[in-house]
Amino acid sequence: MVAFFGGREELWPPLHAGVARLRPRPPQLLSVLAGTFSDPVRLARPVLGRLDAAIERLRTETSPARIVRTAIAGSYLDRLAGCREPLWRAVRHGREGGAVTSAIEALFLLGNDAYFAGRWDEVMTLTGEGLELCRSHDYSLLRWVGEFLRALVATGRGDHATSRALTGEMSRWAAPRRIGVISAYVSHVKTFDALSRGDFDAAYRHASSVSPAGAFASHVPNALWLIMELVEAAARSGRILEAAAHVAAAKRARIGELSPRLALTVAGAAAMAAPDRDHPALFERALRSPDADRWPFDLARIRLAYGERLRRTRTPSQARAHLEAAADAFEQLGARPWAARAANELRATGIHRERPVELAAGLTAQQRQIAQLAAAGLTNKQIGERLFLSARTVGYHLYQIFPKLGITSRAALRDALGDPPPE
Repeated sequence: MVAFFGGREELWPPLHAGVARLRPRPPQLLSVLAGTFSDPVRLARPVLGRLDAAIERLRTETSPARIVRTAIAGSYLDRLAGCREPLWRAVRHGREGGAVTSAIEALFLLGNDAYFAGRWDEVMTLTGEGLELCRSHDYSLLRWVGEFLRALVATGRGDHATSRALTGEMSRWAAPRRIGVISAYVSHVKTFDALSRGDFDAAYRHASSVSPAGAFASHVPNALWLIMELVEAAARSGRILEAAAHVAAAKRARIGELSPRLALTVAGAAAMAAPDRDHPALFERALRSPDADRWPFDLARIRLAYGERLRRTRTPSQARAHLEAAADAFEQLGARPWAARAANELRATGIHRERPVELAAGLTAQQRQIAQLAAAGLTNKQIGERLFLSARTVGYHLYQIFPKLGITSRAALRDALGDPPPE
């Protein structure tokens, strides 16, 4: 973890040398972590089978530390969905007075999974609980993992003030301590912010500061999260050769074989970098990627890029379907800047999109779900079990929901919502 947070290549060789000296062999989880978490681009492929087997064994694992370490091993390789239930066990163990560190890490790992899966309201709930534990137990280093996820959601939803405030705090804390991975988090958020505003030159500068175009820097796992971002920024800022070079580097490293989400992002990047004569076939191939709908934000960004390219190559009728689908996905996420980009492109094709209907009384998607379940008669504990929240968190949400709906009791929820609760 020292080497990971330090974020510098020279910190890793002593770790790899130490693992290699262990006899008769290193512990299996340690050897898997040394491959998947240190430099997944180069070292993960040989241990993927062992990683998946370790995740399968979590069904009967009782140690919060082993649960969390196994999930960490899969975090850059999109394996966290298979760790959700064990991670919730680690969270509950911490809530009941057990291992606080494991509970914090589990909450942030669950937040990581929720972010890429498009459950952004859940990200804010999970990181909120984790950050409260960090504050009350003085875990100042772990705090920034949660703040990074919150900054990504804030940026995606157009809350640029919060995004700037968080990245400023992160930079001021990390720079004097030489915490390189947090500097990479800052660059990631700034890349995302610049892309959402259409400032492709700034996005390219920030993304390439993590790892340069045409290469994957050694022991920089965060470069896996910026493949499509770097290529889009390069292609849209006139750096065509750099965009193509980064796609070629991803293909040489066989990154698409590491996970379905990475296969989707590499395919999307290849389409974004392609010349006009080739892009339709490559975009169609990306959209047919297995399990693409598991990653709604990545998929919507590919649809947006495809629609933009079709519109610019004078095929607006074909562009509209992709732009409409992208706009719908962005609106469901609350990704306002991205929804605006899609709506602007649609307007250029001759379609004026109606403003999306707001959720009742300004409720978030998660708050509406909680309200519907409460209206159906479920207790706070039952709602929490269904949504993987604590009963206290459910109560907190209801405390916020009632005044938004202008009611004072659960009995009034059904009428206030105006539609039937979910089954």
